[in-house]
Amino acid sequence: MTGLADIVDTVPVLPRAVLYDWDNTLVDNWGTVRAALNHALVSFGHEPWSEAEARERIKQSLRDSFPRIFGERWTDARDLFYAYFESHHIDHLRPLLGAESLLRSFAERGIYQAVVSNKTGRFLRAEADALGWTRYFGRLVGAQDAPFDKPHIAPVRMALEPAGIEPGPDVWFLGDADIDMECAHGAGIVPVLIGSGEGSGFGRFPPTHRYDTCHALCGLVGRGGDTISVEQ
Repeated sequence: MTGLADIVDTVPVLPRAVLYDWDNTLVDNWGTVRAALNHALVSFGHEPWSEAEARERIKQSLRDSFPRIFGERWTDARDLFYAYFESHHIDHLRPLLGAESLLRSFAERGIYQAVVSNKTGRFLRAEADALGWTRYFGRLVGAQDAPFDKPHIAPVRMALEPAGIEPGPDVWFLGDADIDMECAHGAGIVPVLIGSGEGSGFGRFPPTHRYDTCHALCGLVGRGGDTISVEQ
């Protein structure tokens, strides 16, 4: 059976649109996310999560995950999480290797770009503004912006709406987690993995293409080729 490391990328054309996950795909804000979650966990008498536990379990949006973790008091835990995160998330925000170069390369080729993240929308947009990246995106869709969160197709449709593009094989979804690949499969768009692919869901939702970093993908975009165009 072919593993993730054995996937060979043969991409004949560039997409018409690219959707991105945010955390651990374009930016590193992992330490703040984990610290805010552990602040809420400890405050409610739970054990803090280790690095490995957090990497595996912090994927779904807060409104989907917190009721299972905190039960009836999940909204109180949510408020603690938000207060801690809002105080610290810009301080520790860092772009990942090649992320801005990739955004700029796609933009120069006229390819529509947007974000579909399970980070709360107002935090997502504040971070994009802080990095000066808002100009690259037609829309930044975070948790609770659409009727349902990722992996549902609703935020995908919302992200593509400004460009009038329907989900299909001319759209890529770049992400680091199995929930991103699940979302892409469910929406009928092309799943592109950025990173090592650690997670339990990749067997059911494998990526079509894989790159270690955004920097590794920049070479492909720089070489160009035709952009996919689908009759509507």
